[in-house]
Amino acid sequence: MNAYEKVRTARSSDRPTALAYINNIFSSFIEFHGDRRAKDDGAIVSGIASLNGMPVTVIAIEKGRTAAERTMRNFGSASPEGYRKALRLMKQAEKFGRPVITFVDTSGAFCGIEAEERGEGEAIAVNLMEMMDLNVPILSVLIGEGGSGGALALAVADRVWMLENAVYSVISPEGCASILFKDSKKAKEAAECLKLTAEDALSFGLIERIIDENALGTEEFFNRLASEIEKEILSIKEDRDYKENRYRRFRAF
Repeated sequence: MNAYEKVRTARSSDRPTALAYINNIFSSFIEFHGDRRAKDDGAIVSGIASLNGMPVTVIAIEKGRTAAERTMRNFGSASPEGYRKALRLMKQAEKFGRPVITFVDTSGAFCGIEAEERGEGEAIAVNLMEMMDLNVPILSVLIGEGGSGGALALAVADRVWMLENAVYSVISPEGCASILFKDSKKAKEAAECLKLTAEDALSFGLIERIIDENALGTEEFFNRLASEIEKEILSIKEDRDYKENRYRRFRAF
């Protein structure tokens, strides 16, 4: 597949959404709501769970599947309250020594005027800063679209993985084409220029691993991913200097 075909695959309604990963990989998931400032944001699903007996904090961007779900989830475009809710759960995880696992699938943070009025940029920036300093293991998995700061706000991690048909980019191909070519129909050309595929990200050192999508969405796939996530978390835990390693990882970019 070319780059734009991968973008379309990443956006496909047939792909498992974040809730499918939560429900099939973890047990005893308890969802937490609200940022304790304003309201709850349906685009961010977060809570505590068990991964093969290991207590973890799980934070995910959920797009929804049906029209009603997608409207309720704002199509996976989180508002400031969503990122503040995520940060609240991350700080709680640090307090109790729980690893943090995030699942990212968003075209970008919500770009409405009201989101800007409530501090969208500040909420994302604070997450970047706080995640860099979080004293517990963090693993981020890009399962579909990884768009701009909306994705990065949950991906400042010790390890970042991408599914083989996921994408990771500062802007959508359509947005890039509109700005650079003054023609959104040139999205295919823009996608090639953006170097947004998992293979590109791995070659640049932006991610550590590409997840094979063989049997995507099946019990076999989720069981395999659960095992790999558990091994990775234990591997990160072996070297407890999380902050320094994270700092070195991102400075290397």
